Amino acid sequence: MSISGLFLIIFLLVHLLANSAYLLGPEAFDAVIEFMGSPFIVVMVPVLAAGFAIHIIYAVFLTIQNRKARGSQRYEVSNQAQTDSWASKNMFVLGIIILGVLVFHLSHFWAKMQLPEFTGGHAENGNVLMSQTFGNIWILVCYLIWFAALWFHLTHGFWSAFQTMGANNSKWLGRLKVVSYIYSTFIALGFSIIAIYAHLNA
Repeated sequence: MSISGLFLIIFLLVHLLANSAYLLGPEAFDAVIEFMGSPFIVVMVPVLAAGFAIHIIYAVFLTIQNRKARGSQRYEVSNQAQTDSWASKNMFVLGIIILGVLVFHLSHFWAKMQLPEFTGGHAENGNVLMSQTFGNIWILVCYLIWFAALWFHLTHGFWSAFQTMGANNSKWLGRLKVVSYIYSTFIALGFSIIAIYAHLNA
């Protein structure tokens, strides 16, 4: 769970940095899109999909096992304040929201850009898709809610992954929590800025 989570955390950062090219203009974004169609990235797609699948399946398994074994006692730690946050109590629900909008997101971009190339068709223009998608205020609101859910999910998931791998003393947990909030805010705010920028440019 922690390894697949860290893998997805790294992916989110890379994805945000790639999408940030949209803020630099159509040419820069087109260049990134062309790179995303390279053989290396194409090969990474099933690896990424497997990472998501493993994370989701293991999350469901752990949620069921934890509730059977502990009931409301979700974490085996001496200080309940370390894990007793709103995000920690609702990680599974937040995960469902993230997964649901992820499918929504894939239908807007992956299904119209990478999928046609896999099937021998032609990808649609990424800049046009950004305007068409985020030009709709309700779609924009949906994405902003998604980014908010992602923020909550990451604020707990980031440091929890390191805790699972052994960084569970009070000194390191405090530091990791600070880093998790900085990282989560950077990711959620970054994606939100890009979406709002696309809406304003539509």
